[in-house]
Amino acid sequence: MSERIKIILKSGKEQSLKRYHPWIFSGAIKEIKGAAAEGDVVDVFSNGDEFLATGHYAGGSIAVRILSFEHSDDLTSILHNRILAAFQYRQDIGLADSKDNNVYRLINAEGDGLPGLVVDYYDGTAVIQFHSYGMYREKEKITEGLKKTLGKKLKTVIDRSESTLPSKYAPETKDEKTVKGIVSNEVIENGNRFIVDLEEGQKTGFYIDQRENRKLLGALSSSRSVLNLFGYTGGFSVYAIRGGAKLVHTVDSSATAIALAIQNVQLNFGENLSHQAFCEDVSQFLQKTRDPYDLIISDPPAFAKHQRALENALQGYKRLNARIFEMIKPGGIVLTFSCSQVVSRENFRKSIFAAAANASRRIKIMHQLSQPPDHPVSIYHPEGEYLKGLVLYVE
Repeated sequence: MSERIKIILKSGKEQSLKRYHPWIFSGAIKEIKGAAAEGDVVDVFSNGDEFLATGHYAGGSIAVRILSFEHSDDLTSILHNRILAAFQYRQDIGLADSKDNNVYRLINAEGDGLPGLVVDYYDGTAVIQFHSYGMYREKEKITEGLKKTLGKKLKTVIDRSESTLPSKYAPETKDEKTVKGIVSNEVIENGNRFIVDLEEGQKTGFYIDQRENRKLLGALSSSRSVLNLFGYTGGFSVYAIRGGAKLVHTVDSSATAIALAIQNVQLNFGENLSHQAFCEDVSQFLQKTRDPYDLIISDPPAFAKHQRALENALQGYKRLNARIFEMIKPGGIVLTFSCSQVVSRENFRKSIFAAAANASRRIKIMHQLSQPPDHPVSIYHPEGEYLKGLVLYVE
């Protein structure tokens, strides 16, 4: 057994680990035996000296992210086996070898037993985002694991962690290709084609987590006028047109995103006169527009990235959705989302309830939405369910 820094928990604080929760909070720690630096691999013990888990030390509120509940000196094998298991799961759900989809999430952090690591696959390119310094220090092992698992399917690896790691690591972190190769800038999702910016686009280049929700939107769009708010590169808009919408408007404050949205519509449909894009702040657009719509999608960026911003976020969702409910036609449909992890499903529904009451509209819940199966949530880590959505019928 190799000598690692030892974390001793307070009495009773081992219970969450025995229920396989992958985080240890700083308040649960009684003693640290040794000088633990951020990113170090540490072993965690109960106050009675029972081995509990191995993980990466972080030093913040989440003090340790668990890698294994069984002791092992071979961290490389743990990482490689988890990567292989994640890929096999995507094969089992029909994504890894699909002709209609060549873009999917390959590793979803705690959902795949690899806290602090996200890997998205884009037709041969793996885009990595490290969310913990401990996992960042394992970059070479993870890259080798991806090569070993994907084989010839892997052409390029891009590290996009500059914006996801704590700012104090900025001097040593830069977005870069860690495996050189040709980067494909076009992918297929449910048979639709999309141009993606894997090196500078938001998140890892595309909002993969909305794939199944976009498919549902397409099925609801026939003969409807559709407004796609926070439309980014036009994912929902392409599906709406494919579904037979008579009119689609895309709104986003980013000129780069709007340009790509226009390109994606043209890529799939040529010069489509039913689509119009607006580079504009969403709140300003909603204040001035008088156009009635049959279907409105609201997929804003995270309103709250930490608990302190929760109340302001809920008020933001309420104001935004109240305006949407005021303007939509009778018999209209609203798809509204929150991607903030700190906003619970219950809190999000309460903010939508308040918005409906403020707008004095009668509203039915048609569907309750979440992230797709390639963004799995560990049953032991419910915090991993970050995407919440409602499909609402407005009378």
